[in-house]
Amino acid sequence: FQVFKIEVLMSGRKHFVEKRYSEFHALHKKLKKFIRTPEIPSKHVRNWIPKVLEQRRQGLELYLQTVILENEELPKIFLDFLNVRHVPSLPKAESCGSFDETESEESSKLSHQPVLLFLRDPYVLPKAN
Repeated sequence: FQVFKIEVLMSGRKHFVEKRYSEFHALHKKLKKFIRTPEIPSKHVRNWIPKVLEQRRQGLELYLQTVILENEELPKIFLDFLNVRHVPSLPKAESCGSFDETESEESSKLSHQPVLLFLRDPYVLPKAN
């Protein structure tokens, strides 16, 4: 089976949560009762095709981003899913993170801010040749 690793960054603290697709699907079914939810990637995919797996990963990332973006207050079940116990009374812009598949080296940013992905540490100057 496939596990997705979600990096959650809140108020400068970072933690990781690992979830299977079935857990995303269960979350989606619960969230639909409380909020207008975005589309979730199809339940039925061929797990052995890398391109399809990457599309699912991107779709799940977009799903999380959209829930965060479109809700002034995030439902408790969503916070529980991300293993966030309490939300500080700071602007929502504080909460962001990244999301990647544990079997893959690739990662991309999850945030409701513009996405920035650095291939190298942006605070370290390159060495002169």
